[in-house]
Amino acid sequence: MGQPAFAKLSIFFPMWNEKDYIERALDAGGAACDDLLAAGEIADYELIVVDDASTDDTADLADQFAAANPRVRVVHHRVNRKLGGSIKTGFATATGDLVLYTDADLPFDFAELSKAIRLMRLYESDIVSAYRHDRTEEGSSRAIYTFFYNLLIRVMFGVKMRDINFAFKLCKRHIFDHIELHSEGSFIDAELVIRAKKLGFTVTQFGVDYFPRTRGQSTLSSPAIIIKILREMFELRAELQSITKVV
Repeated sequence: MGQPAFAKLSIFFPMWNEKDYIERALDAGGAACDDLLAAGEIADYELIVVDDASTDDTADLADQFAAANPRVRVVHHRVNRKLGGSIKTGFATATGDLVLYTDADLPFDFAELSKAIRLMRLYESDIVSAYRHDRTEEGSSRAIYTFFYNLLIRVMFGVKMRDINFAFKLCKRHIFDHIELHSEGSFIDAELVIRAKKLGFTVTQFGVDYFPRTRGQSTLSSPAIIIKILREMFELRAELQSITKVV
């Protein structure tokens, strides 16, 4: 068997009040990484919990898992920084040359990670981003919101993506030598892809089966969050006028 394709994989989970999901998320992530180790795809891995000032038992549980498993690391936010702040912390904390961000509620089967890494190698991609085959279980309002959101991204930035906000972004670490993320909210998924494409990095998409959240509540389509997304969208559009390709 030859050298692994990647020296180390970092997987991080932004978490706010995810006590019902944290153990399952870490178990699934660890099992997938063990399979990748056995297949010779990676040489090492780490699992990172970004605790966004949770008010339930998430923080204590995360510390317990980290104490029991040296591959689990925890970063605690003293104040709640929302999704954007948590994702920025995760990418900044990760030490692998390959980094995956996803949600604690496991919106996809972790077996898909092997396919994503294979696509990254095959197409020499800098980012592999998944989209959902079918998200009708979320309800018609969220499906409509997603359609118009992706359409707006295409019109404003010329970036054609399916389901750009889905929480599956597999990235080569080197892109963050050139990309600095600014969003503090849910626009950060789109910001990452838009900046990467503007700089000339390659992005590959593939479809996965979607498993909606069964506990807790998502607020990503609330009016306040939509307004914040639009504001950050227009700010990024103005900034991109001065950005040129690096690759």
